[in-house]
Amino acid sequence: MSHEAFNPYTKLIRMANQIGTFFESKPHDLGVAGVAEHINKFWEPRMRGHFFEVVDKGGEGLKPIVLEAAATIRRPGQPVSPEQSHQANAGVPGDKGEASGETKSRIAASQG
Repeated sequence: MSHEAFNPYTKLIRMANQIGTFFESKPHDLGVAGVAEHINKFWEPRMRGHFFEVVDKGGEGLKPIVLEAAATIRRPGQPVSPEQSHQANAGVPGDKGEASGETKSRIAASQG
């Protein structure tokens, strides 16, 4: 058996890197922001806690874009900053969301 089989964080690292791979197609700064935004929006506090356990031990296995995004990923129990709140509502430029020019009413209408 490989060492990877005993790593309880293997799946979490793979998920974070999949997000990183997607956002590598964006301009660098937008990609880093996109990784952070996605994890802040969709990962529950327990998952983010495990993520930071990996980061705090050196981030072994994480893509550089994911490690860079860690600086703006909210640690569990940390209050949401005004900037993070705005990012959560804005979306990633070039994708769906207010930052791409959609209004909330158009987003809601397209989902219905």
